[in-house]
Amino acid sequence: MAETLTTPRPPAAGVGATRSEEVLVLDFGGQYSQLIARRVRECGVFSELLPHTIDIEEIKRRAPRGLILSGGPASVYADGAPRLRGELLELGIPVLGICYGMQAMVLELGGRVEGASVGEFGRSHLHVREHGRLLAELPDEQSCWMSHRDTVYEAPPGFTALASSSESPVAALENTERGLYGIQFHPEVVHTPYGGAILTRFLEDICGCDMSWTAASVVEEQVARIREQVGNGRVICGLSGGVDSSVAALLVHKAVGDQLTCVFVDHGLMRKNEGEQVIAAFRDHYKVPLVAVDAEQRFLERLKGVTEPEQKRKIIGAEFIRTFEEQAAALGNPKYLVQGTLYSDVIESGGGHGAATIKSHHNVGGLPDDLEFELVEPLRMLFKDEVRQVGLELGLPERLVWRQPFPGPGLAIRIVGGEVTKDRLEILRDADYVLQDEIRSAGMYRELWQSFCVLPGDLRTVGVQGDERTYGYVVVIRAVTSDDAMTADWARLPYDLLERVASRMINEIPQVNRVVLDITSKPPGTIEWE
Repeated sequence: MAETLTTPRPPAAGVGATRSEEVLVLDFGGQYSQLIARRVRECGVFSELLPHTIDIEEIKRRAPRGLILSGGPASVYADGAPRLRGELLELGIPVLGICYGMQAMVLELGGRVEGASVGEFGRSHLHVREHGRLLAELPDEQSCWMSHRDTVYEAPPGFTALASSSESPVAALENTERGLYGIQFHPEVVHTPYGGAILTRFLEDICGCDMSWTAASVVEEQVARIREQVGNGRVICGLSGGVDSSVAALLVHKAVGDQLTCVFVDHGLMRKNEGEQVIAAFRDHYKVPLVAVDAEQRFLERLKGVTEPEQKRKIIGAEFIRTFEEQAAALGNPKYLVQGTLYSDVIESGGGHGAATIKSHHNVGGLPDDLEFELVEPLRMLFKDEVRQVGLELGLPERLVWRQPFPGPGLAIRIVGGEVTKDRLEILRDADYVLQDEIRSAGMYRELWQSFCVLPGDLRTVGVQGDERTYGYVVVIRAVTSDDAMTADWARLPYDLLERVASRMINEIPQVNRVVLDITSKPPGTIEWE
């Protein structure tokens, strides 16, 4: 391995060597910023997305192996555009600027950036003139993905221009003595075929990372962190049976054993037979201490007359915590509460720099202000696919590991624009059962990120069944493909599968007389309707 600008450092206190290496992504507002962090992790290096305004001293404290400056939507010359602080380039660690990040670096160091007469968006052709260190062993001609209007015309003093494209005279550059690198295109997207090789070159050869961050290392690290946080304290976990809460529960159980008690709250908002399955799996198979609470009537009373989606979420989140508090009192008031919060939950709830609150998540935005537990969130920095890998490492069966995501508020947020009632829940439960049964039978379950039904609560349509006029409910089928729920595409389900699903729903559920398909991607829509 080539000599790097950084030296090894010892692991942080209480943490195994698995997180002694990290590369930080500083967010300048780009649409692909999250994806950069994901791609770095896929290379075997832990990465976290942080605001570009993060305190310099915090970066020094964390001592990352390198920094990546993300893209962004602004022109570097626009009023209020994010500025690159020169101190970030003087930390003695490698820096890679991507798109806006490269332009901001060039502008800061005296190069020439100007607004181009023609923007460059989408697939472009890259011509490599000098391979240098960053583009070593890559083809002279390759395609890449661009998304910019400002363009670098001259590299700063001391830099070597490596490549150009049709609209970018300088599309890649480097100063190996200072450890500063920049590329105008996006290596993190699949439309840049050699993007992964460029990131690997930066991480392994330039930053000197050992590329050893894996699911096994996550288990080792989190077990150590949980033990450090909890000590001899008692822990309570809200178990839903989904992969997030299941992996979180097993991680904590692995760390502290019977100090953990799982509480399964049957709020009456789950899918068909799920309550029984959760109890059987954790109490009988995994031997995790488990308390089951029948709270269906309690939740339905609180939701009576409520139609606004955010209010539903907050009511359900608050009622969950109230139920936990009651169980905690019976268990001797455990100090700690486990939650299966994911990184995507944090970002979508406004926890990322500059991120709008798209919707509050049960694990984030639905918590009441007077929460009396200290949170244990072992999955908070993981994306969904990483959680699944950790689940397999812990020995969870594939059927549970690959269970499609299910929202904390359950079916309540899939009864859209109407009150949540027991009758409507039963209709939606039966419809969802038909959809899942047919999708599994078709062998498509693993291909889909999510597949579920939506019931527009107060909507009825006219139909004809048995020569009689009917006035029944509409069921919406929603199925999407995705890697992490940050973006999603509607799934192209086969027509014969859709026909079977619709026929069964209408024949088996008397209250339903119409089935429709949602073909909206994210963006512009969200995956869930509420």
